[in-house]
Amino acid sequence: MTAMEIAPTRAPVSGKWWWVLLVTGILWIVIGLFVLQSHYTSAVLIGYLVAGWLFFAGVAEFLVMGVTAGWKWLHATLGVLFLLGGVAAVYAPFQTFTVLASLIGVFLVVKGTFDFVIGIAERHAVDLWWMTLMAGVIEIVLGVWAVGYPGRSAALLIIWVGVGAIIRGIAEIVMAFRVQRAPEAIA
Repeated sequence: MTAMEIAPTRAPVSGKWWWVLLVTGILWIVIGLFVLQSHYTSAVLIGYLVAGWLFFAGVAEFLVMGVTAGWKWLHATLGVLFLLGGVAAVYAPFQTFTVLASLIGVFLVVKGTFDFVIGIAERHAVDLWWMTLMAGVIEIVLGVWAVGYPGRSAALLIIWVGVGAIIRGIAEIVMAFRVQRAPEAIA
């Protein structure tokens, strides 16, 4: 008897839920296009997206707290803070957007600094180290430019969220068709 004859047979992975990824991908693209229109409602929508993310992060922290052996107090504290931040973001979505927009420049400067240092540190180990270095320089310049005026930070945040949503939507649509074809590829 071979191992194949002994092993139980499994039904192929079902691709019947592929359309869920297709629908969410389309929704992400619609959200991205809506955000890129740069209306007041785009800023409010970004505030609500942040609220949804904070609620999700809060629930996730409580779930992690339930399965983790240590640091339960830290996960509980983060869960409460995320949930309170979500409530505040729902209550004042435009203010959430303005705070996030003011932080985007600072984030880019910090991330760019890390990428710059990593690029230099990897110059002897990685052939394309200079790409990380250049990405760091671009992020630092873009961050300093955005910090200089709040309107530029807001525009940068709108572009970042809009393009990011479109890219995520495209990726989910591609994944939907991969999942749909998965049973055929296995058979």
